[in-house]
Amino acid sequence: MLNMINPRKRKQPLTEVTIYTDGACSGNPGPGGWAAILMAQGVEKEISGFEEETTNNRMELIAALKALQALNRPCRVNLYSDSAYLVSAFNENWIINWQKNGWKNAAKIPVANQDLWKALWKEHERHEITWHKVKGHADNEYNNRCDKMAVNEILRNSE
Repeated sequence: MLNMINPRKRKQPLTEVTIYTDGACSGNPGPGGWAAILMAQGVEKEISGFEEETTNNRMELIAALKALQALNRPCRVNLYSDSAYLVSAFNENWIINWQKNGWKNAAKIPVANQDLWKALWKEHERHEITWHKVKGHADNEYNNRCDKMAVNEILRNSE
């Protein structure tokens, strides 16, 4: 995995954090849920949320963003997502190209979800993040837990 490390000098070692994220949507667009599991120093924390009218891609991005924002200091992060859209944007430098092109994609069309991408870039600059793609709905315990949490947010808030 590509690790795009911010070259700033650090005075103290960074805390190692593992994050799993997932987003879900009932309809696309429709009601959506997001979830993340953060693990550091033997402690696990679950976070999740809901949006009434959204898309699956937004939920995937929000899950990663909220997880990174939950870290109260710069950390060394291994972030796992089943969203190729999210992981590829960083690992294949799409986000760098979008910025160079005025937030337009290769087809010269404005990038969707710019608000979230810009916020994710800010978190990328704050942390040392390695982005990992995992297969969704497979045998990854943490990805499956995130999926269930995100779906439960939709169910709990759409009744």
